Formats: sequence, C-alpha cells, structure tokens
Amino acid sequence: MAPENQHGCGTLAPLLPEVHHQHAVAYDHRRRGGGSFSGAIFNVSTGMVGAGIMSIPATFKVLGIIPSFVVILLIAFFVKVTVEFLLKYTHFGEAQSYGGLMHESFGKFGAVGLQLCVMITNLGALIIYLIIIGDVLSGSQTDGLMHLGILQEWFGDHWWTSREYSLLFVVLFGLFPLVLLRRIDSLRHASALSILLAVLFVLMCSGMALYAMCQGRTETSKLVPDFSHGVSFIDLFTTIPVFATAFGCHINVHPIRAELHRQSEMSAAVCISLIVCVAIYLAVGFFGYLLFGESIMADMLVNFNQISGSLIGTIYNDTVRLSYTIHLMLVFPVMNFSLRANIDELLFPKTALVSSVRTRFLSLTCILLAFTYLAAISFPNIWYFFQFMGTTTGMCLMFIFPSAIILRDIHNVSTTRERVLAVAVIVLAVGTSLIAIYSNLTNSIGKTRMVIL
Repeated sequence: MAPENQHGCGTLAPLLPEVHHQHAVAYDHRRRGGGSFSGAIFNVSTGMVGAGIMSIPATFKVLGIIPSFVVILLIAFFVKVTVEFLLKYTHFGEAQSYGGLMHESFGKFGAVGLQLCVMITNLGALIIYLIIIGDVLSGSQTDGLMHLGILQEWFGDHWWTSREYSLLFVVLFGLFPLVLLRRIDSLRHASALSILLAVLFVLMCSGMALYAMCQGRTETSKLVPDFSHGVSFIDLFTTIPVFATAFGCHINVHPIRAELHRQSEMSAAVCISLIVCVAIYLAVGFFGYLLFGESIMADMLVNFNQISGSLIGTIYNDTVRLSYTIHLMLVFPVMNFSLRANIDELLFPKTALVSSVRTRFLSLTCILLAFTYLAAISFPNIWYFFQFMGTTTGMCLMFIFPSAIILRDIHNVSTTRERVLAVAVIVLAVGTSLIAIYSNLTNSIGKTRMVIL
C-alpha cells in the first residue's frame, strides 16, 4: 500500500493528493511507456502557440517594435523561471502534479483553487478555438462588416455551410478522434504538424511583408510607443496579459513529464519550446505589424480578409485561414487533456485515473466536447471574457501559484535568488492584471456611453 501522503499518480494529470496503490501502478506503467523527448517539445510548444498568435501583432501597434521584443523576452524568462519552480518542488516533494504541489503547500483549498483556474482557463480557450474555427469556415461580423467564411466563398450560402453544421462536422470528424487518445504523448505527431503550420503562417507573413517592402507598400511602423496618437501609459500594461497567455504551458508540464522516459529532460524540453515560441512570436509580430501597420486589428485574420480582392489575394487569404484553422484543431486536444483530467480529479478525487476507466473517460470526453460546441454556437463573441480570463486565472496559473509555492517553501529548499524572483513575478503579475482590468473596464464603459449618446 502506498503511503498516505503519496502523490505519485502523475497524470496524466492527477491534481489532488489522495492516491491509492492503483494510481501509483498506473503512473509507473505509463512512465515505463517512455514518452519521447521530441514529443514533449512539440506538445509543450503546441500548448503555447494557440489562438494568441493572431493577437501578437496588435501588441506591437501599442508598444512599438523595440519594447515588444523586450517584453516577449522578459515574459519568456519569467515562464522559464516559474516552470523551474514547479519542477524543483516536484523533485524534492512527493507530489507529481501541479495540483499535488498546491495541496502540499496550501492544503485542499490550494488544490481546488488550482483546478478551478484550470477549468476556467482551458474551457474558455477551447470555446474560443471553436469560435475562431467557425468564423473562418462560416463567416463573422466585425464592427458592422460581414466577412464571408471559406465554405460560403467556395460553395455559396447553404444550410450545411452555416456555423452550426460546419462546427458539428469539425467536432465529430476532426476533434473527437484526437480527444479520445488517452496518452498525451500520442498527440506528438499532431502537435508537430501544429507547430509546422504555425511556422508556415510565419513564413507566409514574412514573405508578404518582404514583398510589400520591395514594392514600397509597407505601412509605417513605430519603434517605441507614440503617446501623441491616443495611446496612454496604462494601455501599455494591457499587452502584458496577451503575451503572458501566449506562453501558457504550466498546466501541461506535469502530464507531459509523467510520460517522459527520462523525466529529468523536462526542463530542457521546456527551454527548447520557449526558444521556438519566442522565434515564432517575434517573427509574426514584427512582420505582421510591418505588413499592416496601424491598421492591424486585434485579430490579424480580419486584415487578411482585406487583401482578398484579387484571385491571388483570395488564394493566399484562404491558405492562411485554412492553415490556422487546422493549427487550432491540433492545439485543441492538448488543452482538452488537462481540462478533462482536472474536472475528473475534482469530481472523483479518490478513484482511479480517468484514462483507466473506459466508461468515465468516454462520458466525460463527450460531455466536455458537447458543452464546448454548444457554447461556441450560442455565444459567438466572448472576447471580453477571454481578456478577463487572461488577466486573472491565466496569471494565477502561470506566475502567482508557482511563485507562491516557492515563497511557502515547505521543503526549505528555496534560495534567496528564487524568493526574490518569486516576489518580482507576483508583483508584475498582480500589478499588470489590475491595471489591465481597470483599462478594459474603462474602455468598455466609454464605448457603452458612446453607443447611448
């Protein structure tokens, strides 16, 4: 029988500490399965490069090119630091999951708080992914302008090109087979293709920008913020949550680590993933902003819709949108993996892992997929919720919780440098979150007053 405080069920992502002997056996069995190092890199990278890639160029419009580069590098550094916090305490303690670490440091309240944040963040992200896929396939309306979807452009306006039916087809034949996989390492090939599509998107953006530059048609770009044209000092802080959520990978670290043949390689996998994602974000931000300048939208896909006047432009636009849609479909199962494990641990904390109980696994998978689909077609615009999520639960998962574990230091292994970094990370996360929430609320109230007037 395992010790009473044993947390080694691993995950594939158990997040509460009560672990019976069958949990430990399941964990050891999965660890002997030997997840690959390259698979860990692809899965971590895919967890980062999601829908946020389209919002990065808009932050360059606010910050300017040089500060944007600095902020991306700074956020990547803090992500590396906080992931190392989690891995260090996983090594010194008995907990083998994020929730287990929170339970060790803060009791059941900490574990449940972590699970609720994961549920809110991941479920919101999955709904957003489906909304974007629906927009691309069946059209959307932005600022009073109607943008046709790819299906409507190709086949016209039919019942089967509507959002409800196009998303239903994607869910049943694209997403459902992937979310049925019980090991996260099984998603490594899908994650590799997802990163390849993200790189393809970057290459297409850079090619368009360089061609426009040769033709002398690139837009004027700012190197630093321009406070004389409507950008306030507070607006600068609203970009931090966008960059932060673009690097979110903490909740996937333990599930991926649990399947690695050599778990000591997890730190190196995260570092390589960060390098890949930094390169992607720097390139897409710079070339996207260079291409569209001050006309860049919060969602750069809208800008690509505006270049589809010619046949070549239409083909290019459709290629970009289709590749991005497939990319999101491949990111979806990685995010769903941690969401499903968290909900199961919250509802069934003292039973076997969800992946080892076929009926519960299938039931929970189907319920989550159905709820996500219904939410995506019922609420086609929840961007304000997404912004709020990035400034609250996302910041907690990425920065506040790992730093709090270091400051709590129940194993007495934290160094002075780590404590200083933990305090700096918490101050940055809390400060920017409060300022971003204040700015978003102010802007929302201002828009409401303008509509009324």
